[in-house]
Amino acid sequence: MIDSTTKNLPRHIAIVMDGNGRWAKKRGLPRAAGHKIGADSVEAVVNTCARLGIQALSLFAFSTENWNRPKDEVSFLMDLLVRFLRDKIKTLHKNNIRFQMIGDRCGLNDLILAEVCAAEELTKNNSGLAMNIAINYSGRWDIANAAKNIAVQAAANLLKPEEICADKFREFTCLANLPDPDLLIRTSGEYRISNFMLWQLAYTELYFTTVTWPDFREKELEQAILEYTKRERRFGMISEQLAAQAK
Repeated sequence: MIDSTTKNLPRHIAIVMDGNGRWAKKRGLPRAAGHKIGADSVEAVVNTCARLGIQALSLFAFSTENWNRPKDEVSFLMDLLVRFLRDKIKTLHKNNIRFQMIGDRCGLNDLILAEVCAAEELTKNNSGLAMNIAINYSGRWDIANAAKNIAVQAAANLLKPEEICADKFREFTCLANLPDPDLLIRTSGEYRISNFMLWQLAYTELYFTTVTWPDFREKELEQAILEYTKRERRFGMISEQLAAQAK
């Protein structure tokens, strides 16, 4: 079992929570049952990250492409989000966890926005785990939105073209106030990032597991983190350079 003293823990973990539907189908249950049990996995993963002292956890809950799913499933997922916030936000706040939504808020209804804003306001001053939920989000949207906001500033003469570089661009993306993910986990045996945090994942370590999201709990998260701690992150350098830096 790992704990907060384990060396080389990731600062920021991102997770593509996949496999709720397959979990339910395997058991002869409706897809909604998988989503409901998947919410328990969210709670387990959040609690584990908080215990380990992880700085940030970003969960891909609903992509812009997910609007193409059956309307009853989309409605259930939105209702599940509202119920999760209403039932769990006080506990998150008590545990010093800061909640934040990333994604295009224009596509969400007033009820969801009200719950999200209330959760963000309640927890905004917390200094523990930063829990980020991606809703109506896509990596391409994030990049395009950043470019649009840079263009607005440039048009207002607040930003000069020669000032625009990778570091400046990053300031306009989601979660610019946090380190980029060190570890991306995807469950359920899919081997792609599915338009999640395209800018931020440039040097992220990837971990794929066949475990479906409803079955992904503390043990599975610790296994992924343990695998991460064994990897050498070179960021374009060679091992000898890293060794010299460590001295």
